[in-house]
Parts: sequence; structure tokens; C-alpha cells
Amino acid sequence: MIKIFNQYYPIRNVLFVVGEGGLIFLSVILAAIVRLGGLDDGWLGDNLIWSKIFLITLVCQVSLYYFDLYDLKVTDTFLELGIRLLHALGVASIGLAVIYYIFPQLIMGRGIFFITLAFLVLLVTSWRFIYNLILRKNMFAQRLLLVGNGRLAADILAELEDKLDSGYKIVGLVPMARGERTSQTEIPIFENIQDLKRLVEEEKVDKIVVSMDERRGALPVAELLDCRMNGTPVIEGETFYEILTGKILVEKINPSWLIFSEGFKKTPLHRVTKRLVGFALASIGLLITAPVILITAIAIKLDSRGPVFFKQERIGENGRIFKVYKFRSMRTDAELNSGPVWAQEDDPRITRVGRIIRNLRIDEIPQMWNVLKGNMSFVGPRPERPHFVNELRKSVPYYDQRHTVKPGITGWAQVLYPYGASEDDALQKLKYDLYYIKHMSVVMDLLIVVKTIKIVLFGRGSR
Repeated sequence: MIKIFNQYYPIRNVLFVVGEGGLIFLSVILAAIVRLGGLDDGWLGDNLIWSKIFLITLVCQVSLYYFDLYDLKVTDTFLELGIRLLHALGVASIGLAVIYYIFPQLIMGRGIFFITLAFLVLLVTSWRFIYNLILRKNMFAQRLLLVGNGRLAADILAELEDKLDSGYKIVGLVPMARGERTSQTEIPIFENIQDLKRLVEEEKVDKIVVSMDERRGALPVAELLDCRMNGTPVIEGETFYEILTGKILVEKINPSWLIFSEGFKKTPLHRVTKRLVGFALASIGLLITAPVILITAIAIKLDSRGPVFFKQERIGENGRIFKVYKFRSMRTDAELNSGPVWAQEDDPRITRVGRIIRNLRIDEIPQMWNVLKGNMSFVGPRPERPHFVNELRKSVPYYDQRHTVKPGITGWAQVLYPYGASEDDALQKLKYDLYYIKHMSVVMDLLIVVKTIKIVLFGRGSR
């Protein structure tokens, strides 16, 4: 894994994305040579030429991202890849047409983009064929040995099985304690911990992951120390899980893990920068969505009786209660008899217009006013109602720690976990929330905003 702006990515994945960007860049150059002549024909003398080539590359690669062409679970067949690639390039064409209309000086030359498409399809499909071959053969993957074969090991194995491009390969497990469950896998089980150093050498292990459920009195200190002194990295299972998944395994960690863990930095500079960026995003967002706000307000009024907006108490930073603003999407008597209840899929309390605006996330737009007021950040954990917070803090470990930062309109949990309305969903979202709080930065906030735009455009995760 490589750490970029506090996020972990498999090295081969980073090389894949960078390499594909290079091939798109090359496609534009080849198209320019075909259309404008050789490298000595003077077109390289254009002061903006490299900016023009980079623009086409950037627009194409952003379009590939928004069409899930970097999600291998979505593009697991070449037919699906081909369809999505054509869609992505079509949208890229429209995007460039709009940019060229506004900034005609950036036009590279007539027909160059369409010639680029021919080279791009050929090079990108070939590149992805090679990359898929690398994944199937699990080439260039880090070889891991798990020490401990209990619940923690099972969680790690489940995540690795779900991530086709994790960049890791498990070469074996070493069970450490009686009662540890034997994982139902084809991964080799090595019983003799005394042979750990020899095992590491024979299996060419790159890293040891200590995945024991209980280490007190059972940790093979001498064997692990011997391996570490001989150059083999050793990492806690909980920390490895965090790096692998982008979430913290709250059920397995104890307070000392959080206390001594790196991260959780909240410098005055970061607070000020986060506030300024959030204020700017909310201001721009309200200006851009002004027509949507007007149309939505009229539609709500025509659809059902009651106010356009509704206010509701939520828990904010340091447990302070504030009023959150949203477009009304439910009947005014939604909780008259039931009291506070979770919103469910196909909830009968939702109005016709409410269903549409919830699917498109339009109901969240008024929360930008909360950002301007300072009750919320643009990015942060989702603010929850006091009733549910009082219940969840009794059953979900470390739940109150999510209130150490301002809540947000969008967040790490919101973009990576589907909408859920249960105690288990709250637990799963907390794993992402704590990861965000540990690693939060302005760059991470902008990354989350980019992911949010993708979700809104394609209507995912709605409720």
C-alpha cells in the first residue's frame, strides 16, 4: 500500500491509474501527429499545446472514474467494460465541447479528439487486458502471513475476498489459541509457531499480520521479534484492517489503540481551513442550486399540505443540540403516533415529491444554511437525532467519539456505505466515521465531495 493524502492505495492500482493516464496522453499526441503532421511540423510551438493535451487527458480520465471504470466489481467483463467505456467517452466529448465553447483558445485542432478516441480505445482496452491478467495471476501482490485464526482473521479474509485488487495475497495462517475458529478457506494452516522464521523465508512472506483475537499471554513475542529483526514487517491486525478497508474495526479495538494511534490531528490551521473551504462550498452550492430550490419548494407545496422546510433537532460537535434544515419529504404527521423511528426503504410516510428529492439528495440542500451558520461542516459524520444517539451510545462502542467534530452534509460513511436505518448500520457507519476523524484533511474533504457528486449524479445510496 502507498499513502497518498492520508489515504491508502495498492501500489499496482496507483501505477495502473497513472499508466492509463499516460496512455490517454499518448493517444492525444498520436492523434495530433496524424492530424497536424510530424513532431517537426511546428504544432509543438503552440504555447498551450501541453495544457490542451492535459485537458483532454484529465476530462477523459475523470469521465472514466464517474462511469465506475476503476471499480473492478462493476467492470468484471469486457462487454461491460466496452459499454461503459463508450458511455464515458461520449460524456467526455460533451464535456470538452462545453469547455471549448467557453474557452475556444483551448481547442487543439479539428478532428483531433475523434482520432484520439480510436487510439484511446485500442490502448486502454489493451492496458486493461494486461492489468486483468496481472490480477488473475495475483502478480506483484504482497505476500501476507496471518498469525491468529479467529474472528479478526475471518474479518480480514472476508475483506480481502471482496477486494479483487487489494494488492495482497495470503500465503497461510498460524492458529495461536485453543478455541480459535478454523476459517473455511483453502489457505494453508501452519501449526508450529516455533518455525515462524523458517516459514517466513520458505513462503517469501512480505509482511506478518497479527490477527489474534486475544494477545495477552499468548503473543509469540520471541518468534515475532526474531522475524522483525530480520527485516520482515509485523503489523497489528486491527491496523491492517484499517489500511485495507478505510474503516476502523471498533468491535475489536480497545481505548489504548485509539490513544496511541497516529492521526486525530486537529490543529488550529486545519480548523480554520476546513471552515473556510466548507463556507465556500456551501455558498457556491446555494448559488448553483437556487433554481432547484425554487422548483422543489413549488413542487412540495403543490404535492402536500405543510411547510416547504422542516427543522429537526440533531446532535452536533461536543454533543451540542442544533436545528438541522431540510426540505420536507414526509407527511406532517409522520411521527404523530409512533414517535421517533428510523426511515425505511419505501417508507409510506414519504410523499410523492419527497421520494424524488430523497432519491436525488435534493432534500439535503438546505443543510448548506447550517454550514453557513457554523452548526455543520460541509464534510463530516451524519448528524443524528438525540433519541437515537441516546440509544446507540448504550450499544455501539465509541459512538460518542463521532461527536468530537462537526457533523456534515456528506461524509466518508455516506459515500462508502449505503443508507441504513438500524443499530447494525449505525455500527458499520461508525467504523467509517472514526476513520474519517482520524485521517481528516482538506484534501480528504475534497475527495469526499468528488465521490458525493458521483453518487448524486447516478442516484446511489438514496433512501
